[in-house]
Amino acid sequence: MTVTDTAPRALRTPRADRSNGQWKVDGRAALNGTEEFKAEDNGINVRERIETIYARDGFDSIPDSDLHGRFRWWGLYTQRKPGIDGGRTAQLEPHELEDRYFMMRIRSDGAALTPEALRVLGSISTDFARGTADITDRQNIQYHWIEIENVPEIWRRLESVGLETTTACGDTTRGFLGSPVAGVAADEIIDPTPVICEIKRRWLGNPELTNLPRKFKTAVTGHPSLDVVHEINDIALVGVVHPALGPGYDLWVGGSLSTTPRLSERIGVFVTQEQAPDVWHGVVRIFRDYGYRRLRNKARLKFLLADWGTERFREVLESEYLGYRLPDGPPPAPAVGPGDHVGVHPQKDGRYYVGAAPLVGRVGGATLAGLADLIEQVGADAARLTAFQKVVVLGVPEEGLEAFVDGLESLGLTARPSLFRRSTMACTGIEFCKLAIVDTKDSAVSVIADLERRLADLEPLLDRPIELNLNGCPNSCARIQTADIGLKGQIITVGSGSGTGSGGVQVPGFQVHLGGGLAGTGRDAGELGRTVRGLKVPATEVADYVERVVRRYAAERTPGQSFAQWVARADEEALQ
Repeated sequence: MTVTDTAPRALRTPRADRSNGQWKVDGRAALNGTEEFKAEDNGINVRERIETIYARDGFDSIPDSDLHGRFRWWGLYTQRKPGIDGGRTAQLEPHELEDRYFMMRIRSDGAALTPEALRVLGSISTDFARGTADITDRQNIQYHWIEIENVPEIWRRLESVGLETTTACGDTTRGFLGSPVAGVAADEIIDPTPVICEIKRRWLGNPELTNLPRKFKTAVTGHPSLDVVHEINDIALVGVVHPALGPGYDLWVGGSLSTTPRLSERIGVFVTQEQAPDVWHGVVRIFRDYGYRRLRNKARLKFLLADWGTERFREVLESEYLGYRLPDGPPPAPAVGPGDHVGVHPQKDGRYYVGAAPLVGRVGGATLAGLADLIEQVGADAARLTAFQKVVVLGVPEEGLEAFVDGLESLGLTARPSLFRRSTMACTGIEFCKLAIVDTKDSAVSVIADLERRLADLEPLLDRPIELNLNGCPNSCARIQTADIGLKGQIITVGSGSGTGSGGVQVPGFQVHLGGGLAGTGRDAGELGRTVRGLKVPATEVADYVERVVRRYAAERTPGQSFAQWVARADEEALQ
């Protein structure tokens, strides 16, 4: 068969004969426009101008370096102007693509959202965001249609319940992924909540860490389901038990996807709960001081790790940033169960946590407010968001379980989702994103409905979900390279010829990635998906393709064989 690896050419070592913008090696001279505006004024400082000038004087008062740069440090991006088709995405300048409204990203950092917090999130959606709210695969809430005049009031409401947008975007330490069942799961190895809280207390918004080479993503879990997709974060602390030192964390570094995907690597050290904040701080400062700043597309931590290797990274971390050696440590055990936590599960206190699936992360003001009411009605505690666009409610008493699960259905949530409602994710797509080429959210909702009908006969026979992830552009916000079936949006040519000049017609479609996965999604270890040469599917035929390939898998698989294992062995014809 003709199957090719999805990963672009190998990560290359930057040239040694010129400055790569490493602060500790080359000095702090700004080598591109982004580094120049960051040097002129730290992005964290733009909040004061938003509150005192821009919210008062309106959109037209915002200068370009703040609008398209520093606003990101507070979770704000201009959204896409309606009516611009995907074929023009790469042809237009940012100011031609953008509307006078913003996407706003709210970080949750694995926190438990009380009914009061859910109501505040719901009120912001209703009052300022035209009812929109999406749960992202980074445990964030994203709003759309935000006007600059309303941003200070939104911040006031968020901060009244302990939430914020501080460094939710930009070249910063973005929102942290934390286990959604931290502190309550009966089988938890270690509760990561104290680590996340201490990191935030010491360093969130600290100007010393708000000018990094690029974004920096963090994940911390102590649950054996490996529920924070640790293999694709810049740093991850994963719960393990050291044979002599007890529970603690295994350190992983250097993962990310986008157009140059790379899974993170174990550094090989054991980190105690007390050491974890300092280790996190050390890794961030390595990135700040040694990360490559000259080229934006080579500036993520994964490029430095590819150049250094894990042994040198560990040596620099211990000698230059910690001042002590870390003991060798064990790797995490294979994941136990799926990390989305959908369904009903016992807690260690005799209560239950219940994981529920919206449609591709979509919730709104009414849903969030209704969930707050339902939590109070049954006497539950709070909700957490997941890295799979789901929500988990904690502390549901046994006597209220049936009423709670039934109540979720009336809110458009479900603890008993179909195979593809549970396993499908989608990024924002062309509806709001300036980078997108195709629609994703509405397309995914339609595909789920089709597959629920078409594959109802197969669902009882499949022993695990088959992930279907839709992304509107190559940047992989919806993790297409690590899905069973990942769809990358692009304009494709269909018809009698290979191009528009040969009778072909250009339409929205997807390039197909197959057989990826992460440990927390039922795999023994993370693996990037693969592409079948030339396999592209029109957006209108996604359900047809998924049905065809899943039925082929169901017919040909051997006992216990996962979809990804079947893909690795299938011939090209079977994957078409």
